[in-house]
Amino acid sequence: MNEIAMLRKRSNSLLYTSMSITIVLGATVMLLLFSSCDGKKKTLGDAIIERDSLPVMKTLGVTTLISDSGVTRYRVKTEEWLMFDRKKPSYWAFEKGVYLEQFDSVFHIEASIKADTAYFYDKEKLWKLIGDVDIQNRKGERFNTELLYWNQATQKVYTDKFIRIQQPDRIIHSYGFDSNEQLTVYTFRNMDGIFYVDENASTAPAATDSLKKDSVKK
Repeated sequence: MNEIAMLRKRSNSLLYTSMSITIVLGATVMLLLFSSCDGKKKTLGDAIIERDSLPVMKTLGVTTLISDSGVTRYRVKTEEWLMFDRKKPSYWAFEKGVYLEQFDSVFHIEASIKADTAYFYDKEKLWKLIGDVDIQNRKGERFNTELLYWNQATQKVYTDKFIRIQQPDRIIHSYGFDSNEQLTVYTFRNMDGIFYVDENASTAPAATDSLKKDSVKK
């Protein structure tokens, strides 16, 4: 009798366990079906950002030399340098300001450039300088504008915005400007005036000459 009772007890235990597993599985299926049919939107994780919207490189506190055709031509200083290689066109971003120095073949500084923001389109070799753009050439002349393009492929510098050129004896205002890469030979598209500097005056004077509106070469 004891053996029969033990067998019955074991059989009941197995049946109970089987029923428990069946109930759990059934409940899980019901919950899944209920959650999929209740019409409520599910909270999902943030979508993965596309690769082309992320920089391939981010560097902080940069001071580096850049070569052109195997020759060191430029020094770059910036707080943040981002490279976007998947953008069309691809470019480098200097959105926290940039300072550039351009060298000749014997490392003399031909020009220095400061800008609030700059973008360099590496395939086109084109710089776009934005904001407070301040340039000095090797002759000590100073150029100020809000937008300037520098095309290294064509070795041209140009803008269609207002530009102020400060020379030792005069200040020139113009709308539109074209120059060689060294900023030593340039043309004004629409000159607004020449203001001669009086070295004996306590402040810079502004005696304006009447000028023709056609281009004037320096």
